[in-house]
Amino acid sequence: MKSLPLLSSFSPLLPGPRARHNRRGRQIIQSPNYIVKAKVGTPPQTLLMAIDNSNDVAWIPCSGCVGCSSTVFNTVKSSTFKSLGCGAPQCKQVPNPICGGRKCTWNTTYGSSTILTSLAKDTIALSIDPVPSYAFGCIQKATGSSVPPQGLLGFGRGSDQLVSPLRIKTTPLLKNPRRSSLYYVNLVGIRVGRKIVDIPRSALAFNPTTGAGTIFDSGTVFTRLVAPAYIAVRDEFRKRVGSAIVSSLGGFDTCYTGPIVAPTITFMFSGMNVTMPPENLLIHSTAGATTCLAMAAAPDNVNSVLNVIASMQQQNHRILFDEPNSRLGVARENCS
Repeated sequence: MKSLPLLSSFSPLLPGPRARHNRRGRQIIQSPNYIVKAKVGTPPQTLLMAIDNSNDVAWIPCSGCVGCSSTVFNTVKSSTFKSLGCGAPQCKQVPNPICGGRKCTWNTTYGSSTILTSLAKDTIALSIDPVPSYAFGCIQKATGSSVPPQGLLGFGRGSDQLVSPLRIKTTPLLKNPRRSSLYYVNLVGIRVGRKIVDIPRSALAFNPTTGAGTIFDSGTVFTRLVAPAYIAVRDEFRKRVGSAIVSSLGGFDTCYTGPIVAPTITFMFSGMNVTMPPENLLIHSTAGATTCLAMAAAPDNVNSVLNVIASMQQQNHRILFDEPNSRLGVARENCS
């Protein structure tokens, strides 16, 4: 079990993930996801991989990939790389495997992208100690722009965990067999400033049948709350800000021109409270001096009953996903 050295590369106003280099030649990933520096293979090859804890699978663009970025994992140069066939135990966990050849391959989608991957394993290190024989999908072909350019590490509840327990406040994890990859927790209330807002109990209640409840998800950029909860939080936030004129910008409906004094927002879970300072609550436009509350109502689809504590609200926090002890922990930490 290893700890993850998170790199703070969160830039939510950018239109999509892409890579560039700074003046010193160091590669930078601009992405709405959290990024970790992973060393893959022997000798190690460095990849800047996105983290998604609502996904169980790791994907890495491999040499020869059609439609991938210019930075790929060169499998030929790694002495520990091994392709896995359909007889491998891990292939049984792959959705709808294609077993016409020696490799275990499968098609999947991620966002608006379609991916063809083959099952493989190699050594991976996220900190000092390497993890041998780590299974992942070796991307052979990708279409669309949703796939993180240098790969993705899925840390859903069904995947092998690489995080270590810490002495931080925790809340119990809840299990939903219908959506077993998601990290459900019990959100019991939300406080804006010092006031606990009036939210119907049904808007926060965990219901494995309908999928309702609250999850932590680094694959979602901005926190989404079911409509009654969001409206209650938004209205109290507006009240606390005062008489400033409220406008909309894109998907945000609580925006201000000019400086404001924003209240804190506290998510109250069973066993712990997590207070968000303004840096985790406000997003600033690149054009003009517009500031918006970086939250929105849940979309009108299968996730309309789901509250999502997303990546912007997790920024500068250490998040512990302790699956063996069925708990989730949060501690404030400056990751920059």
